[in-house]
Amino acid sequence: MADIVLITGLSGAGRSAAAAVLEDLGWYVVDNLPTSLVDTIVELASKPGSDIERLALVSGRQHIEVLPKVAALRGDGHRVRIVFLDATTAELVKRYDSTRRRHPLNAEAEGLVEAIDLERSLLDPVRSAADLVIDTTDLNIHQLKAKLIAAFDQTGDGQRLQIAIESFGYKYGLPLDADIVMDVRFLPNPHWEELLRPLTGHDPAVRDFVLERSNASQFLDEFEAMMVEIDAKLASEGLEIPARPFLPFARSACAMTSRCRSLDQPRGWRRTSSAMPSSAKR
Repeated sequence: MADIVLITGLSGAGRSAAAAVLEDLGWYVVDNLPTSLVDTIVELASKPGSDIERLALVSGRQHIEVLPKVAALRGDGHRVRIVFLDATTAELVKRYDSTRRRHPLNAEAEGLVEAIDLERSLLDPVRSAADLVIDTTDLNIHQLKAKLIAAFDQTGDGQRLQIAIESFGYKYGLPLDADIVMDVRFLPNPHWEELLRPLTGHDPAVRDFVLERSNASQFLDEFEAMMVEIDAKLASEGLEIPARPFLPFARSACAMTSRCRSLDQPRGWRRTSSAMPSSAKR
């Protein structure tokens, strides 16, 4: 049976932002879904062999019609939770003014305020039936994300700092998506050791050659302390960015990623590593 979250609420209250958060958490998201297609999507997700275990459905304009669908899905044994996003009329007016978009009920009301009030009254039964109501009036995107992570992040991935470590050579230019560049050219370069030259940073001999140096261990200790501090500061502000340190001198850096594996596990960080092709390592 599928684990389903139905995202509904007032237009402009943050449904799309909530959908993006759940997608980042690994949920399969279907945005602006017509109510008539709910059964079809759930059926496809529930078929044997489907890799969709968690399904987030963002209701379209037919919000009021979703309650019978929710009741039917629950009757079939699916776990269905309703998230209702709300905001004050004044805040919604401000958001619409900033985007200059038309309200979905604009044609059925005399103005924006009237359209918001009409939608609020139509969706009152859905709000009453919701498992989670989030008022986004005073929330920024990071605070909204924190609330959704607390409610729906089963793995804890959404609260873990993602670290991608990649080596590069300066003569090929800095990687375009680098957040943090660490210059490790002070480390001994195993390329100049004749016996090590044919090897890579994944070979024990190269790894030991680099990591046995006291300055390498000191650098990694201080690098870990810096990442711990960054992680704590981001968490205190409700922020999360994937930190991508880039380390020049491919063989030295590649050897150092072996040591980095021991740093991320106790912290719950997620780490990936990569290197330039062998032809670009000198």
